[in-house]
Amino acid sequence: MATFLFDKIIFGPVKSRRLGVSLGINLLPTDVKVCSFDCIYCECGFTPKTYEKKVTLPTREEVREKLEVKLIGMIAEKQLPDVITFAGNGEPTLHPEFAGIIDDTIDLRNKLAPDARIAVLANASMNHKPAVFNALLKVKDNIQKLDSAFEETVKLLDAPRGNFSLEKTVEQLVAFKGQLKIQTMFLRGSFKGQKVDNTTEKEIAAWLDLIKTINPNQVMIYTIARDTPIDTLEKVSLDELNAIANRVRKAGFDVQVSG
Repeated sequence: MATFLFDKIIFGPVKSRRLGVSLGINLLPTDVKVCSFDCIYCECGFTPKTYEKKVTLPTREEVREKLEVKLIGMIAEKQLPDVITFAGNGEPTLHPEFAGIIDDTIDLRNKLAPDARIAVLANASMNHKPAVFNALLKVKDNIQKLDSAFEETVKLLDAPRGNFSLEKTVEQLVAFKGQLKIQTMFLRGSFKGQKVDNTTEKEIAAWLDLIKTINPNQVMIYTIARDTPIDTLEKVSLDELNAIANRVRKAGFDVQVSG
């Protein structure tokens, strides 16, 4: 199925089904995906195993300059964003100047768009780095991926690169002490002959136990809405998502559902 890459450092604004009017920031290249995961449902396609040329990331100065120009333009158009969102062609926290870019973004937001929230869509793979962890504590919407309570399911759905430990990932999520949102993609289907389904009772019960352990300020559950790299995946119905959400609410958490 067709996938796409974001071709700019600053993109949008777009109407996000989870965040509102969102102005995007892509800290990765505009011509190739760079990520610590290789999720089988990613709208940007699969993560290359090797790169034909040296990967170039936008500099901290470039990001600040382009964000400032864009926000000034939006002021002139009287169309400021609800949220400034770090997303794009891979994992934003991989950028070596991520912490400084967050500081710059907070400064520009305070000056030019004081009502806008700052969101980071992260896969929880870089939280062990103190600079990344502390930067994420500064943003309103620290949104962290958790697609399953079982390491084998995470490896199937998200295909983490390098050494991965779900136990250590959860420990780092707990360390945020509730200053985070958990984002979970629910889907089913198959991949390379293996069944994919994180909506079974076993999966949901274990995942909910982890939600209780992590204690986020919100849980965001969603399913496939855009093209994926493979055509053997199925979206989950809104009724099923709402049923999962009701269990999360009964556990005492705020939930946002995107079908």
